[in-house]
Amino acid sequence: MEAQVGAFWHKLITGVADQRFPEQAVTLEQISKTAGILFRAWGGDSGLVVKSASATTHGAKRSLLQCIAGSNLKTELTWLDGETLNLPALLDLFSQQSLNRDLYLWLIALAAAKPDPALSWIRRNQQATLEVLAKFPGLAARYQRLVEAVFLLRPQPKSLPAGESAQETAIRAALLEPGSVDRLPPADRAPQPVYLWLHPDPPTRATARESSKDPENHEGGDSKNAANDRRYQAERAQMPDAKHSFMMFFRAESIFSWAEYIKVNRHTEQDNLPDARPAEDLDRLSVAQDGKTTASRLRFDLDLPSEAADDLPLGEGILLPEWHYKKQLLQPAHCRLQTMVARNAGPMALPAHLSATARRLRSQFEALTPVKVWLKGQFDGTELDLDACVQFTADRISGLNARQAGLYQAHHNRDRELACLLLADLSLSTDAHVNDHARVIDVIRDTLLLFSEALSATGDRFALYGFSSLRRENIRFHLLKEFEHKYNDVVRGRISALKPGFYTRMGAAIRHSSQLLSKQAATQHLLLILTDGKPNDLDQYEGRYGVEDTRIAIQEARQMGLRPFCVTIDEKGSRYLPHLFGVNGYVVIRKPSELPRQLPMLYAQLTH
Repeated sequence: MEAQVGAFWHKLITGVADQRFPEQAVTLEQISKTAGILFRAWGGDSGLVVKSASATTHGAKRSLLQCIAGSNLKTELTWLDGETLNLPALLDLFSQQSLNRDLYLWLIALAAAKPDPALSWIRRNQQATLEVLAKFPGLAARYQRLVEAVFLLRPQPKSLPAGESAQETAIRAALLEPGSVDRLPPADRAPQPVYLWLHPDPPTRATARESSKDPENHEGGDSKNAANDRRYQAERAQMPDAKHSFMMFFRAESIFSWAEYIKVNRHTEQDNLPDARPAEDLDRLSVAQDGKTTASRLRFDLDLPSEAADDLPLGEGILLPEWHYKKQLLQPAHCRLQTMVARNAGPMALPAHLSATARRLRSQFEALTPVKVWLKGQFDGTELDLDACVQFTADRISGLNARQAGLYQAHHNRDRELACLLLADLSLSTDAHVNDHARVIDVIRDTLLLFSEALSATGDRFALYGFSSLRRENIRFHLLKEFEHKYNDVVRGRISALKPGFYTRMGAAIRHSSQLLSKQAATQHLLLILTDGKPNDLDQYEGRYGVEDTRIAIQEARQMGLRPFCVTIDEKGSRYLPHLFGVNGYVVIRKPSELPRQLPMLYAQLTH
């Protein structure tokens, strides 16, 4: 009973203290796709992804009811960082859903503007507002409606102390006439949040990345599927002292809750925290560097295998460039790619569980096989056209004025003149399970086998390679099938021997694949990239850096006359793949188990 009364009181006092309209709310999830399209169409950085912003403390004065309810301490505002456009997860400020939606659109347009970053907060937002209104006059009417609605939510300047009143007056003037206010008057408190502007003090990105004396202190695998998209403020903290274990040193208040400390050895901002739901209520995450990590004792997932157990390297490696997006330059000879072949992979027949599907695919793809077509009525050819000869002789005997037509027939081969290179991601994330019976790497093996069976039926030239990486000096490029070699049991054995490992330095693998594919004499060059997540590696090849290097590598491939196309099973691929491959340059397979069957059919559509 006490809990029910408390819940009722909390709901009542909170509802009275904060005038919100949840029934008219618009969520970021509802407009996330529209938000990304509009942000890029309106001139925003195409490399940024849209995510929900975390609530931050605004420091403005609260009403008595809000103090009693303990509400309105934080608010969600819009800001940008190097990789993300952070928008409020939900907008329910206004009593009309259309206004809440218009506010989202306005914030997206404002974020796409490019004001001078050296300006103060109030001048920067005014300049951005003027830029948006000048560039998109159609938004002017919506902006005026939003300003009028926002004024109803803001306190009247007469009800505030002198300093805060001057601030409120300046903000209202800046909203009504952008560009008319040069500075924000000083006051003891911060002003009330301005929901039509960007964040005055955007949080720093929550990263725990620091230079370490032991570069191997990383857990293995790609961090590609972050469950929580919110961004948090971060602060560096000291590790709790756990030396004292006797009860005489125990104090109950020294027990750390989840909100205070959790031991997680992660060095990338995209990795998941176990059961991270309590973090949604936190404004700031404290990060400490623990020298006693599990990874420092167990390094089996990142250390290279011994030479005897590793695949066989071919040659001394190939030096390749890499794009540095911050410096906007191509770093020559920055990476080393090592071609490798399975050391102990013996010839193998096609697995029995794929036989039926392979037979069906072969019968379907035989229709694409180049055929010999006879052209009749030719003046020159390899054989006489008997029908034409008989008709010509009969016309002459009957006394008709027969004109000598083409009496020969010639054959013409309808060759497809197509070359395809399939590049498969073999990073450690492919060790994850897609169901109770198979892992991603198992699905990739089956996909490569069925893909090869289908293309063997067409006679198209194709090559198969896999790749993974461990920093820029060790990019592993696994040779499965070259263009010059036939698909046989040896290739099947190499495919069956594939193992997941390490990371996904995609740019270098694409560059080398492009060089191999461009050497093929064909009218069509298709570069198929099969992956399960974003470009990722240790050192700095993560986040925006890896994405931009991959994007430049794809642009280079297109300039060489190739057609890159990505097939991914990453559910979040639609967030970054349009930036990499373009709207029509990729496909997301929702059910990974269907990939072996869908990829050959997709190839048929791409080469039709």
